[in-house]
Amino acid sequence: MCAFTAYYIPGCYLLVSLVDVLWRSKLLLLLPLAQSKMADLMEVIEGCRLPVLRKNQDNEDEWPLAEILSVKESNGRKSFYVHYIDFNKRLDEWVNSDRLDLKKIQFPKKEARTPTKNGLPGSKPSSPEREPEQNTTGGVESEIRSVGCPQYYQKRKVDAVSLVSQGSPTTPISSSSESSQASLYPQNGAARRVVAAQPGRKRKANCLGTDEDSQDSSDGIPSAPRMTGSLVSDRSHDDIITRMKNIECIELGRHRLKPWYFSPYPQELTTLPVLYLCEFCLKYVKSLRCLQRHLTKCNLRHPPGNEIYRKGTISFFEIDGRKNKNYSQNLCLLAKCFLDHKTLYYDTDPFLFYVMTEYDSKGFHIVGYFSKEKESTEDYNVACILTLPPYQRRGYGKLLIEFSYELSKVEGKTGTPEKPLSDLGLLSYRSYWSQTILEILMSLKSENGERPQITINEISEMTSIKKEDVISTLQYLNLINYYKGQYILTLSEDIVEGHEKAMLKRVLRIDPKCLHFTPKDWSKRGKW
Repeated sequence: MCAFTAYYIPGCYLLVSLVDVLWRSKLLLLLPLAQSKMADLMEVIEGCRLPVLRKNQDNEDEWPLAEILSVKESNGRKSFYVHYIDFNKRLDEWVNSDRLDLKKIQFPKKEARTPTKNGLPGSKPSSPEREPEQNTTGGVESEIRSVGCPQYYQKRKVDAVSLVSQGSPTTPISSSSESSQASLYPQNGAARRVVAAQPGRKRKANCLGTDEDSQDSSDGIPSAPRMTGSLVSDRSHDDIITRMKNIECIELGRHRLKPWYFSPYPQELTTLPVLYLCEFCLKYVKSLRCLQRHLTKCNLRHPPGNEIYRKGTISFFEIDGRKNKNYSQNLCLLAKCFLDHKTLYYDTDPFLFYVMTEYDSKGFHIVGYFSKEKESTEDYNVACILTLPPYQRRGYGKLLIEFSYELSKVEGKTGTPEKPLSDLGLLSYRSYWSQTILEILMSLKSENGERPQITINEISEMTSIKKEDVISTLQYLNLINYYKGQYILTLSEDIVEGHEKAMLKRVLRIDPKCLHFTPKDWSKRGKW
């Protein structure tokens, strides 16, 4: 066509030739760019770090630094499994090459392996961990800082309640070093009520020797697991396999769940698009047809074990890890999909499982659970706690926590959750502790015109919250101050109003009258 046109139209041949040359030159210019990009993609290996495009909470584009954990190729296209640095692992995902910023790639060092969280070498380079937080709940006498009294304390007339202190009269309790305060409990505002303390009994130094708020162990060497069966992950087993999600989707009853973390389900099930679970016995099968066949044989319509609480549609079942081993193991496998700081032990004998369910005409559907050791030498009343994602942000998490403390009250003990807590678990516990302690402080009334007195021990005994957690919560809320030789707890109007609004939203509560629970002495092995 070009030759025909050039023969009849003078000058057109030259024009077409120029267009042809320019088109070919454009291809020649684009070819090195494509080859360069292909070469860059070939250089992207496991352990590389580079910015990756993702959407934030406001649905805006951002380019956080991410680490390549795995590379796979399908239909001639590469996909990369990335972990966003300083982000929770539940946000890890597979991305294509279009979301990678190859200009800022950082290659892994070949000289030495990157240490894992506890300082031990891992099989692959691991993400950098945050520095452990400073101990904000150290011994009352070991952390001393004088806190001056604001001027408005002297200008305003306030109602005061005396708090009988267990510390030295000349030793002020340090204020919380938290950098940010929850919006529900702002620090500023006019003083509504002041709780003052008087010198009293001495407190043992370093009664809060461990950092209750720290998410990661600061020890370089993991401690040996307790014989009673701690579920805390020591991170010595971290490798590239356990750092990646291996289950795509789980169907549990009428819900489909997207797992957050690795869970050691059988290898042949990890390649399936959907893993099917029976919502009553938690048995896992590979297909919907297998699940339907199983449901015709499964007689369970509630978790195995004793129903120890029922109010309305909410029930709690106590399950012995020794007597119901299959159910307990299946529950642990499911929970591991959403818990990262705990490891999985197939020996469930040392544990009790308390499963919360919601009842309808089809049966008792699992909402969440917590587990606890039968014998805990460290006063742990919770080992693992989980609310399944479809039921989160509906008050069920606080209900589980409140139930665990109700059991501690019946046992006549104070309890605390096993550390470390997950980020969501820490938020839930802090919120529960804050609301419970503020509820007690606001209910105090003066007698004979004198300030009512209360001790940390009394708060602990009334709530079954361990003393260390009571003090750390008061410090977190920034309520403790030292003024004129005594401790005072200052509740601002904003804190009180925020607490009252939060309690109005907290509809679900545990009714102790509906609890039918008899604690056992597990020190006698015959009870196992």
